[in-house]
Amino acid sequence: MEQNNYYGALQKPIGSGFNAKSTAAEVIKGIDLAGKIAIVTGGNTGIGLETVKTLAGAGTTVIVPARDIEKAKKNLQGISNVEIEEMDLVNPTSIDTFAEKFLASGRPLHLLINNAGIMWVPLRRDNRGIESQLAVNYLAQFQLTARLWNALKKTEGARVINVSSQGHQFAPFNFDDPNFENREYETLQGYGQSKTAVNLFSLELDNRAKEFGVRAYSLHPGSIAGTELAREAPLELFIKMGFCDDKGNILPEVAASLKTIPQGASTTIWCATSPLLNNIGGVYCEDTDIAELSLGQEVVYAGVKPYSLDETNAKNLWQLSEKLTGITFQLD
Repeated sequence: MEQNNYYGALQKPIGSGFNAKSTAAEVIKGIDLAGKIAIVTGGNTGIGLETVKTLAGAGTTVIVPARDIEKAKKNLQGISNVEIEEMDLVNPTSIDTFAEKFLASGRPLHLLINNAGIMWVPLRRDNRGIESQLAVNYLAQFQLTARLWNALKKTEGARVINVSSQGHQFAPFNFDDPNFENREYETLQGYGQSKTAVNLFSLELDNRAKEFGVRAYSLHPGSIAGTELAREAPLELFIKMGFCDDKGNILPEVAASLKTIPQGASTTIWCATSPLLNNIGGVYCEDTDIAELSLGQEVVYAGVKPYSLDETNAKNLWQLSEKLTGITFQLD
C-alpha cells in the first residue's frame, strides 16, 4: 500500500535538482503541457500571475477566476492560452457559479492551483460569520476543490496545489474557537491558523484522492518582494516583526532574504509538474523540494510543523469544513 504523509512520514527532500533561488522558468524547462487545463486562483497578480505565464507558455490552457475582471484583463493582456472568469472567494455562491460553469463545459481539469490568499487584515467576517482569512485562505479552497472534484477525477494524474505559507507556524488550528468568537483577534494568529488548515486539507485530500489518480500538495513559496499581500498591513506591524525601521525602510538583511516573484512561483510549478512527485503526495514543499519537519516549538523560517500534518487534526478539519461550508465532500 502506498504510504501517506500523516505525521510527516514523507517529509524529507528528494533531491529535486532545484533550490531556493530556482525560478519557475527553470523548473518548467523541457516540460510540455500542451492540451492540459489548469485553474489558478489569484492568477492576475504576484506569484499567481507568474504561475499563469509559466503554465501558459508551456502549452496549458489556464483559466483565471477573478473578482476584478478589468484588473485581470489588464494584468493578463498579451498572454496566450488564458481565459478569465468571474469569481469572488469570499462569496460561496460565486464559487459555486464558477465551478458549475466549468463543469458544464465538460472539460477535464489537470491542475487546480489554489493560490489566492489574504494576510495582515483586520477582523472581518463573511456573510456566514466566518473570519475572513479562514474563509478566503482555506474554506474557499475546500469548497472550490469539492465542487470541481468530478473534473479532477476524470483526469489521469490530476494535481491540486494549495499555496500555504511558513506562516502556518504562527498558529495551530483552533478547533475550539476557529472564528475568534471567544478570544481576542490577532491577525497573524488568524493567518497562521488558516495556513495550518491548508496543510491539513492537502494531507487529507491526498490520502482520500490518490485512489482516483489525484494528488495534492501544499507549499510555502517563500518571502517575496513585490506582491500585493501586505497592502493592508500597518507599518507598526512590520516594525514589531523586525522587517523595517521606524521610517518604513526595509532592513538590508530582510531585503537580502526575499525571493523574486519568478523564484517565488518555482515551488508551485514544481509541485504541479515534477515527475518526481508522481507517486508522492500530501507533502508540504518549499524551496522547490519537499520540506523538512520543523520539530521545535518556536517559529522558524523553514520546515513544516507536525501539528499541520497530524492525522486526527486532518480528519477533524475535514468534518468541520463540511459543516462550515454545508458541503458533503465525498470522493466517489
